Amino acid sequence: MELWFTENHTKNVRFSIKVDKQLCSMQSDFQRIDVFTSEEFGRFLTLDGYMMLTEKDEFIYHEMMVHVPMSVHPNVKNVLVIGAGDGGVVRELTKYDEIERIDMVEIDKMVVDVCREYLPFTACKLDDKRVNIFYQDGLKFVRNKENEYDLIIVDSTDPFGPGEGLFTKEFYGNCYKALTEDGIIVNQHESPFYKDDAIAMQRAHKRIVQSFNLCRLYQAHIPTYPSGHWLFGFSSKKYHPVKDFDPERWNNRNIKTRYYNTNLHRGAFALPNYVEELLENVE
Repeated sequence: MELWFTENHTKNVRFSIKVDKQLCSMQSDFQRIDVFTSEEFGRFLTLDGYMMLTEKDEFIYHEMMVHVPMSVHPNVKNVLVIGAGDGGVVRELTKYDEIERIDMVEIDKMVVDVCREYLPFTACKLDDKRVNIFYQDGLKFVRNKENEYDLIIVDSTDPFGPGEGLFTKEFYGNCYKALTEDGIIVNQHESPFYKDDAIAMQRAHKRIVQSFNLCRLYQAHIPTYPSGHWLFGFSSKKYHPVKDFDPERWNNRNIKTRYYNTNLHRGAFALPNYVEELLENVE
């Protein structure tokens, strides 16, 4: 009998992957956690039946979350990562020698434990000496921080369930306060393609522009995410993601990547017209 993982992208669209084996299935206090293996995408993680990452394409998401802001901000020392229990964002951050501290806040310890065991390709740097892991609500954690982080990366799940509080005006306001005077925040911004996802994207963008004067969206192609067209938010107190971008400085680091490069960086901020029109309605 064939086993397939299927996720409903809309009530009329489904995405399916043929599964070789289910490696893990657990119920935490927050969500159901499953790990599968497949011929096409390797191992993949789902939470409450929603795709989080696959071995084949996770590098796209994690590289774009990290290397875009790191190529703009000239002096990142302290980083706050909210969510990201799979460890992929931390893995990319540890490629930068100048970073001194990475605080990772994940509400669900079981996600981290599962990823350490079954997804070592993303969790491989969680034991880096610069990494501090806090198992608590990111919304509450950031409330008590002020002028502390040069970069905040919000690698949250979708805006419902455990990740819902990370898409609120209060949360973005607290992130603004937690950043240094030239700090940057990057967050996953959902997809603009399907109607319900586009509404969620607009809602998140409307709330973050209320806290940050400089907000830009950028994009990547991630095959296993709804529609494959995914957006990220770049918001800053000082730096413009293109005008203050220094490709020579980043290239001189000789960091190995599979997706991100400095030519792609500029192009990622050139959005299709239909996305620009969606943003006009909320900015």
